[in-house]
Amino acid sequence: MEKKATIVIPNYNGLKYMEVCFDALAKQSCQDFQILVVDNGSQDGSVEWLKERQIPSIFLPENLGFTGAVNAGIEACTTPYVILLNNDTRVHEDYVKELIRAIERSPQIFSVSPKVIQMYRPELMDDAGDLYCLLGWAFQRGVGRSSAKYRRPCRIFSSCAAAAIYRRSVFEEIGAFDDMHFAYLEDIDVGYRARIYGYDNLYWPAAMVEHVGSGTSGSKYNAFKVRLAARNNLYLNYKNMPLLQLLLNAPGILLGMAVKYAFFQKLGFAREYRDGVREGLSTLKNCRKVPFSPERLRNYLAIEGELIAATFVYVYEFSSRQLGKIVTAHARREL
Repeated sequence: MEKKATIVIPNYNGLKYMEVCFDALAKQSCQDFQILVVDNGSQDGSVEWLKERQIPSIFLPENLGFTGAVNAGIEACTTPYVILLNNDTRVHEDYVKELIRAIERSPQIFSVSPKVIQMYRPELMDDAGDLYCLLGWAFQRGVGRSSAKYRRPCRIFSSCAAAAIYRRSVFEEIGAFDDMHFAYLEDIDVGYRARIYGYDNLYWPAAMVEHVGSGTSGSKYNAFKVRLAARNNLYLNYKNMPLLQLLLNAPGILLGMAVKYAFFQKLGFAREYRDGVREGLSTLKNCRKVPFSPERLRNYLAIEGELIAATFVYVYEFSSRQLGKIVTAHARREL
């Protein structure tokens, strides 16, 4: 009997995370899934580890990035649902059961994002679904805030591909992850496309995951990530926004880029950010732009409303985190 879901685990030199990740999957309350690892040309012993344990795997000859790995996995799947799971995670016991329960609530649901908490600081959130705002910034809802919050399911802009479930048939309609991205913002892009086509993305806190974060790239900010994110941000807007929407949002996007440049300049990554923007501008012509359809005008209007709302959410959450830091610093001085 065929399983309902395939858990696709992209791996690039992630051997140190494998035991924890697979031990948690073995303890799932629902075993209605199969596992497929897609290895991106690892050189750390991952290939030998997978072969020794006879774990179903696809071994790519070179690193094709996150998008190349997950697309290879999705193409090989035959199950109705695909769960993408980073190797630097530890899923809770009902993770698979709850994701399947959530996505089966409606055929209009494209993806479901679980409650992701920080592995080494489980009192803090890592991701409660991803949002996108008028500044052209994608951000993790709830990141750095108390994990006791975010208890209610809700619609989100897109799911975090580190641990989300997707309806495989929708990929056939809207396309898979864009290989031009290689890594970063590819999940926002595919979630954006799904919204244009009228599908929903859902946050479901009953499914829980602990996440190390930046397990492959190694740090929150580095030259590689800054360059690719800057480039991919241009792809994201150009591909998914019709010309009128691009013109309408251009002031906010340009302001967002200016603020980001100033931020990365302070961190010493100004050159990488500029290089990413230049590369993005020079390769926009190669993007597969989502064709505009008047029949989807309602979806575009709804998306614009979400971009506006997310801007206020970002300001609120950022202000809350900054206030929390000030209070904590003050309390430490008082001790």
